[in-house]
Amino acid sequence: MEKHKCGWCLGDDLYEAYHDKEWGVPVRDDDTLFEFLILETFQAGLSWITVLKKRENFRKALDDFDYRKIAVYNQKKIDSLLQNEGIIRNKLKVKATITNAQAFINIQKEFGSFSKYIWDFVDGKPIKNAIKNYKEAPANTPLSDAISKDLKKRGFKFVGSTVIYAHMQATGMVNDHEVNCFRYNEV
Repeated sequence: MEKHKCGWCLGDDLYEAYHDKEWGVPVRDDDTLFEFLILETFQAGLSWITVLKKRENFRKALDDFDYRKIAVYNQKKIDSLLQNEGIIRNKLKVKATITNAQAFINIQKEFGSFSKYIWDFVDGKPIKNAIKNYKEAPANTPLSDAISKDLKKRGFKFVGSTVIYAHMQATGMVNDHEVNCFRYNEV
């Protein structure tokens, strides 16, 4: 018997695998939170599937999403990234990745971990919505507005409310699986 899945992922094996295994699963480790933050940054203005298809290229190009290494990238590294056809070659987003790595480290110093900082916005537990059809899910909320504003104040770039809400969905801070999706009660 076929399991019901959220409508947004249907028809693409990579999308469905991402939906089935990762999307909406609460993430509490800083390395993965940073990876998703960077991928969401590059996704701004594009479709998620575009980024998902380039994810492994990003992983190789960005030193396995190691924010400690990314924080000290120099102009030579920036130039090589802008020549890398396997990733999204947007100069502002590449520079934002470096800025965001630096700001990420600053948050770790202040709060002990980025995870503690970001999860405190939801009191440490996922918000469980009751979405019947994925098209009903909001693109942003007052909470994503507040997180976005705070991240920008701390120096982050490309972290608008829509990007942050997508990050919250991806990392399980909010459960926006459709209520009849097999993953809804699993995450």
